[in-house]
Amino acid sequence: MKIQINDLSQVYNNDFRALSKVNLEIESGMFGLLGPNGAGKSTLMRILVTLLKPTHGEVVVNGMKLSENRGEVRSILGYLPQDFRFFSKLKTWEFLDYAASLAGIKRKKARLEAVDDLLEQVGLFDVRNRYANKLSGGMKRRLGIAQALIGDPKIVVVDEPTTGLDPEERIRFRNILSNLSQKEVAIILSTHIVGDISSTCHQMALLNSGQVHFQGSPEEFIKQSNGHVFKTSVSFDQMKIISDHYPVITSVPSASGYEIEFVADNVKGWDTTLIEPNLEHAYVYFMEYIANEKFQYQ
Repeated sequence: MKIQINDLSQVYNNDFRALSKVNLEIESGMFGLLGPNGAGKSTLMRILVTLLKPTHGEVVVNGMKLSENRGEVRSILGYLPQDFRFFSKLKTWEFLDYAASLAGIKRKKARLEAVDDLLEQVGLFDVRNRYANKLSGGMKRRLGIAQALIGDPKIVVVDEPTTGLDPEERIRFRNILSNLSQKEVAIILSTHIVGDISSTCHQMALLNSGQVHFQGSPEEFIKQSNGHVFKTSVSFDQMKIISDHYPVITSVPSASGYEIEFVADNVKGWDTTLIEPNLEHAYVYFMEYIANEKFQYQ
């Protein structure tokens, strides 16, 4: 599976440019699209799942132009939108059965087998007869991924899937997607939560203000912040001073103040130790020092 995004732009009626000449190449496996809220991620997802026609540019899926083959591409897509909705008067299995019929599974026996199999995969089989609107928040998101996976799609697009989930549900959700990525399926995970990318994706891109600023592996992205992540101990009074000059990533209270980690281009006047960066460090460093100049320190 190969998806090529060529010079994609989206301009809305108020002349707001949500995407500007986006170029990406996505293959089978987990691909993370990282960026802050308002970066253009959801606009890009809506274009990929044929809900929005771009102003300029083209998407090519396995050699098929999206503009000319919308039906064919749609037939191999699974989509979990950020605002996933369901029919409140349907039981969990009934909703998934309805989704299966929309996905082209016409035979009732095959449909019910697929429904039960997916409910088992996402941990909802025991509540299959519960009305969908009575599920917990985490269960509703699992039902959402189940409807995205019904019919064995070759491309799965999930938009901000773990927002609002507790840590246990977030891990469960990542594991479901990670298991799916072992097949010849392209999974595009759009999120502003760094942990969703670092724990599941082998390839990623960073979208900011409608433009792609990076594409590669998480490890390559992390390298950009080598030599720019520090830890130190500060008093309660010093905490305000240092946070005014540098973006603080973590702060752990101690008897005399805080143990902190922060990112910086240059550190002046503080006794610090360099530490190995992770993806969260790299993301904050990029957003604060490369994408803008908020924390450029004199």
